Amino acid sequence: MPETRTPPAPPAVLKPNLPLGVVVAMSCLALFMVVLDSTIVTVALPDMKSGLDLSNSQQQWIVSGYLITLGGFLLMAARAGDLYGHKRVFLFGAVVFTAASLVGGLAGNGGVLIAARIAQGTGAAALTPASLSLITASHTDEHEREKALALWSMMSGVAGLFGVVLGGVLTAEINWRWVLFVNVPPGIALTAAGVMFLLPAAGSRETRLDLPGALCVTLGIGALSYGLSEASSKGWGSPEVVASLVAAAVLVVAFLAVESRSARPLIPLDLVRMRTLRVANVFMFAVGVTLTALMFFLSLYLQQVIGYSALRTGMAMLPVTVVFIAGGLVSRSLTPVLGPRTMLIAGGLFATAGTAWLATIPTHAAYVSHVLGPNMVGGFGISIMLLAVTVSGTTGVPPHNAGAASGLLNTSRQIGGALGLAVLVTVTSSVTSHAGGSHAHALVQGYRVAFLVIAGCMLLAAVAALALPVAAPAEKNAAEEPLEGKPVTTRS
Repeated sequence: MPETRTPPAPPAVLKPNLPLGVVVAMSCLALFMVVLDSTIVTVALPDMKSGLDLSNSQQQWIVSGYLITLGGFLLMAARAGDLYGHKRVFLFGAVVFTAASLVGGLAGNGGVLIAARIAQGTGAAALTPASLSLITASHTDEHEREKALALWSMMSGVAGLFGVVLGGVLTAEINWRWVLFVNVPPGIALTAAGVMFLLPAAGSRETRLDLPGALCVTLGIGALSYGLSEASSKGWGSPEVVASLVAAAVLVVAFLAVESRSARPLIPLDLVRMRTLRVANVFMFAVGVTLTALMFFLSLYLQQVIGYSALRTGMAMLPVTVVFIAGGLVSRSLTPVLGPRTMLIAGGLFATAGTAWLATIPTHAAYVSHVLGPNMVGGFGISIMLLAVTVSGTTGVPPHNAGAASGLLNTSRQIGGALGLAVLVTVTSSVTSHAGGSHAHALVQGYRVAFLVIAGCMLLAAVAALALPVAAPAEKNAAEEPLEGKPVTTRS
């Protein structure tokens, strides 16, 4: 009779007698808040600009400052969770994010508001990988883990679109400050839940963090994003832009040099060798570009060209939120059957088609054919691939590297959003300045180019998914288990 193996006990994440649903609820709420704040300010930007007398550069940095800090600190926060325990990092993120939201809502000038948004990004960088790591560390059953990841992934897509809707409602019905104040009550609840329900699970025995590598990658990403974003107003040849881009290149090279020699690298080499994780990161980068830039330019188009109010702009995006929820449910059912590869290719093609359709926007638009239709198609495409990209990026990752893997995925998404927005703002500004006709016509020409670039980005991501194995990783592993004397695992 073959020897039966007792599966390892799940890591002690929750205090005794608490269901795993508590972890899922906390993780989903944390991710919802993080992603919500990447889009909720978009609709409120015109009111923020008039209320605080912001310059165009300050207006952009309300969005970019958050994304740059979030993307830049994700790797360090993810590794810190592996080393010091995910509860500590989770609570740090919740406290900083909540406090920064309160300060931002009370800001009396643009400098304070931008500083608060940067601080929010720091807290968000800690919350994001910790929320995913809490799920992967506590769910050892594959079926339950996939259900939890499906909910977590769906929250990401829904929050991004719901942020536009909620931002419009709060800005129109109260004022723009509530797009920041809205984070305070759930932030306090999340902090209290973390203190009461999570166990102080030990991290690695090694307590030293790769600070040189973390600083190099964080400052490098920040310098690159700053240089790209400022090029639209100051020109590519300006000393400030050139210095930022050169500094970014030097810092990235320094990061690679530090990581190759570090005994405790932020990105372990065995993760870099995983093909599924590399493809997942390409997709996350494209998703970041698409969601961030799409919401940014679409909001400006609806308000500055079509003449929608903040409230009407938010409500115009409401149907897409429903599509995201439906697509997430479809993905939960189909991903185990078709595998991540098929879902990523299909989702990428739908997103490409929807964004390319948006590139046909006119100066005088019909809502159904020029806004609702393309957003429904593109939104469905993104929603059905979010679970697949998370599964591809986390399956087969050793538990001690869970934080680093989740950090890579989320870093790719936020860096995609920050860099993509910076590049596209520069491109659209150039197109707009050289376009003839009315101001509205010039803006539309720039937005069309932006949507075409986004469509191309998603198409490249769909092509990259062809590098994934035909079978889902979990199914492939199950098929190989009999060769090692292990029981076969089937999936329905």
